[in-house]
Amino acid sequence: MRKLLSADVNRLKKDKILWGAMAVLLVYSIFYILNGCRQATSSAMAEYNYSLDRYYFQYALLIGMFCSVVTGMFLGPEYSEGTLRNKLIVGHTRPAIYLSNLIVSFLASVLLLSVWLIGGLAGVPTLGFLKMGTGVLLYLAVSICYLAAFSAVYTFIGMLVSRKALAEVGSLLFFFALLLLGSFLYQRLQQPEFVNNIIITAEEGIKTTSPTPNPDYLTGMKREIYQFLADFLPTGQCIQMAELNLLHPLRMILSSLSITMITTAAGIFLFRKKNLN
Repeated sequence: MRKLLSADVNRLKKDKILWGAMAVLLVYSIFYILNGCRQATSSAMAEYNYSLDRYYFQYALLIGMFCSVVTGMFLGPEYSEGTLRNKLIVGHTRPAIYLSNLIVSFLASVLLLSVWLIGGLAGVPTLGFLKMGTGVLLYLAVSICYLAAFSAVYTFIGMLVSRKALAEVGSLLFFFALLLLGSFLYQRLQQPEFVNNIIITAEEGIKTTSPTPNPDYLTGMKREIYQFLADFLPTGQCIQMAELNLLHPLRMILSSLSITMITTAAGIFLFRKKNLN
């Protein structure tokens, strides 16, 4: 396992897709943070007193997509270039191969995250350090855990789908589907309990009526289910992090770890039975 992991890490170091993705993320993070600094210090936005916190965690909306691309391109040669067959010939077991790819995929995801975090420091001279203080450690813990979940899912797809292009497209589509679902759940949870109706008349102009119950507001068990799903899905966690609204961080961490373990166990089981001929 150690030799296998060492070989995969060396291959990752030479992966041009990873280096390219890191470069793109670094440039984008610096540009995004500096643009945020410009907005936050403008006279029109001065009353809001925005801090670095508002912009620093926006990586959550993108990181899953970048991880999908890097993992897909890294695992693609396993089948297309015969790398997997060579590993088996020299005596490596299927579970060891699967776990090695998972670990390296997770390592690549952490590197992508690190690049954004470094680039985001460009906003410190203007906005100062994060106001949440040590709370950043909790945000990073949630991030690391949902990156593990993303890596487990993408490794599952990449190791079980023999066609490189199909695996890459499948991973991206899966991410966007989860992102749409997470966005839908979060938007429903953000519906206000009461709404003000606006009436426009010729005599009085714009008039606001007294607040009335919002029929779209979730209550009771239905709200609990929506909140659980938003906390369970990695993309739901990403959206809440980008909004600086982590209500149940422990539930999120446990959910990500559960997804990682279940997906990995299922992936190893199916990979052992997969016909590689």
